[in-house]
Amino acid sequence: MEPEQPSPDTEHESLPEETHLPSPTLYPIGFAIGIVVLLVGLIINPLLISSIGAAIAIVFAILWAREATAELRGEPVVVEPERRESRATAADPHGVTLEEVPDNAVTRSVFLEGATLGLGAAIGGLITLPVAGFAVLPGFLGQTQHKVDLGPIEKFPLGKWFISTFIVDPAEGEVSRRTVFLRNNGNVADPETKQQVPSFTIISNRCVHLGCPVQANGPIGQKYTGTASFKEHTLNGPVEFQSVIPAGYGCPCHGGQYDPEGNRIAGPPVRALDRYDFEINHGRLVLLSTYSVSKVVGTGGQAQIYKYKDVGPGEHVDGPEQFFYPINPPHH
Repeated sequence: MEPEQPSPDTEHESLPEETHLPSPTLYPIGFAIGIVVLLVGLIINPLLISSIGAAIAIVFAILWAREATAELRGEPVVVEPERRESRATAADPHGVTLEEVPDNAVTRSVFLEGATLGLGAAIGGLITLPVAGFAVLPGFLGQTQHKVDLGPIEKFPLGKWFISTFIVDPAEGEVSRRTVFLRNNGNVADPETKQQVPSFTIISNRCVHLGCPVQANGPIGQKYTGTASFKEHTLNGPVEFQSVIPAGYGCPCHGGQYDPEGNRIAGPPVRALDRYDFEINHGRLVLLSTYSVSKVVGTGGQAQIYKYKDVGPGEHVDGPEQFFYPINPPHH
């Protein structure tokens, strides 16, 4: 005799009923969004945006708490038991039907896992990206070039060195004071126009090891140099010039040593001293942005300068080491 096949009704009744937790709710998501808005508002607008975020978080937190404590407060919680209808495609020897699950089917656990990871990534991005943007972007955006007027070029005798101190930005005051070693090289032929143009050597006193101020290795002042020191009043404020005969430059912090053209000759620095670009505007010497130098071959106006984009102290500008440093924001 063939075994008696169970009827569909009997089959449904034999399936176990599984009691589940209350159905998922959107209140935790709303609460998380409110927290994100609050944190972002602390950076953008603490008074307005943070208040909106706090209000959103409080409202959804109350709704979430009410739903989670509904049973404790005596409100009926409707939980539908799950019934699984079998789609019989085969049967075992005892006559129990088996359900065939497609290989490419997305189960509920897989869907919930993906949804959780995606929501976590979205919330993390909403928190991280604004903070990173406000921390990093200001250094790259809105950086205007400062020009420093050092006075008429006839004030600088040919071939004489000066230590010049000046204010880069009068609005910032003393914090923007800088020092350079300056020499008038006379006129040289411009490589492009072939016309004679003024040439100046303008070397920054910032050590390229860790940024300490380097000093001239040589006598300073008219008593030793035979050249008078002087002051010049410009749009950037007073500029001081002290005559000097530099045999080189030395860093008092860690012993870095440079020759008169700024080439590194001893100690921990990794390259030559930085230099300033310049222009002659209506007969006046005007400093522009700084740039980095790997080395200088020759002297004065005939020197060949291996010029690179301005980078920070301790960074290589050539060789394979240059690729191991982060991108530098513009410096002026």
